[in-house]
Amino acid sequence: MNARLVKLVLALGTLVLTTSWTARTYSTQTQVAQKVAQGNTQTTTGDVRIDGSSTVYPITQAIAKAFESEQNKKVSVNISGTSGGFEKFCAGQTDISNASRPILKAEIETCRKNGVRFIELPIAFDALTIVVHPQNNWAKEITLAELKEMWEPAAQGKITNWNQVRASWPNRPLKLFGAGNKSGTFDYFTEATVGKTRASRTDYTASEDDEVIAAGVSKDPNALGYFGYAYYQEHKDKLKLVAVDNGKGPVLPSRETVEKAQYQPLSRPLFIYVNPWGAKNKEAVYKFVNFYIDRAPKVISSVGYVPLPQEVYRIAHIHLNNGKVGTVFGGEAQLDLTLAEVLRKQKQF
Repeated sequence: MNARLVKLVLALGTLVLTTSWTARTYSTQTQVAQKVAQGNTQTTTGDVRIDGSSTVYPITQAIAKAFESEQNKKVSVNISGTSGGFEKFCAGQTDISNASRPILKAEIETCRKNGVRFIELPIAFDALTIVVHPQNNWAKEITLAELKEMWEPAAQGKITNWNQVRASWPNRPLKLFGAGNKSGTFDYFTEATVGKTRASRTDYTASEDDEVIAAGVSKDPNALGYFGYAYYQEHKDKLKLVAVDNGKGPVLPSRETVEKAQYQPLSRPLFIYVNPWGAKNKEAVYKFVNFYIDRAPKVISSVGYVPLPQEVYRIAHIHLNNGKVGTVFGGEAQLDLTLAEVLRKQKQF
């Protein structure tokens, strides 16, 4: 449900739609654990088939339940991580892919080869959140350089105690919990903290299920983990936030610090990718996604994420119903994005 980032270069009028090819090729915890297991072994079934990010899952699942009760349509929502979700989506096995990062070039190419067109819809902002056990009374804040020191591949088997990261921290074992390598959260965190996507030590407890990470940190006083902000909100009585210092002073994740672009570089947009043309029930997919866009702001706030400006949702309706195919994110990691920048990109799409 950590250094780093390649800064987004915004140049008005020079945004390149990486997928211009598509215009030419028309030719509570148990649930999540179950969905993760299903996501690794099953193809989703139902009138609307959805898979992908565990970070986006709480939003999509809440909206799917409301849609099912009102429309008498079956919506199946599974979890296999953002990368795992795109594998199924680009193979034509799902109608919608939940994603905690933009689609990448290799995934775009796979979709192209398989004739899968997609509509990219940003739906929310998340604050990638660093948490420790409530008994941890030393790590109140952490720098991006220290997160890199903890998580980079060179740390494997070497950085094993807290005092190796900061001398004033205790000589206690450092137990790490984080996203699995099919997770968009893993991709984003490694890019933002280590400076290279997917560059990470592997001797930590990894899971595409953010509930596993939350449970692990909540049971170990020596633990540190990361995941989407909604999972902290769900378990804040058992976890403690760590402020992140990007060189401008420590900042805690919150709706306010995300909206003011203060919690950087760990703020990020969340997405759904839609392929109504390949759906068995095209009408149901359109109805569901329009319903999703309408309900998103309220549901997003209720699960702990940050809604986008209302103008973004209005544009999303237009892009969906006009069949606006492609991506404005270049098929690459996009760091330090803000709410205003996402709105600007959508207006220029």
